[in-house]
Amino acid sequence: MYIDLIVLIILIVVVIMFFKRFSSFVFFMAIIDIFLRILTFIKNNIGLPDVAALIGKYLPENIFDIINKYTGTIPLLNMILKWAFVFIMAVFLSYIIKIFINKKKI
Repeated sequence: MYIDLIVLIILIVVVIMFFKRFSSFVFFMAIIDIFLRILTFIKNNIGLPDVAALIGKYLPENIFDIINKYTGTIPLLNMILKWAFVFIMAVFLSYIIKIFINKKKI
């Protein structure tokens, strides 16, 4: 039912409460999205139909699927949330580039 949304919101609240930084929130959202995309890849390429069905039934493919699932009937909210997520991913990309540039040479 709403279990994926509830779990995501609880995890976001926990990350915000403990880390209290925008960068922690950005990294968390990127981690969740990458994790869901890896599980989708596994679901599509694994030879075990039971495991693929289990992943397909209980886990969304990515954050956009969660947004579409719960705000698909409200186009304006759907568009705002998608652009907010794209903004978060752009900030994540800038953080990763900054870390890469500032990386010390071994």
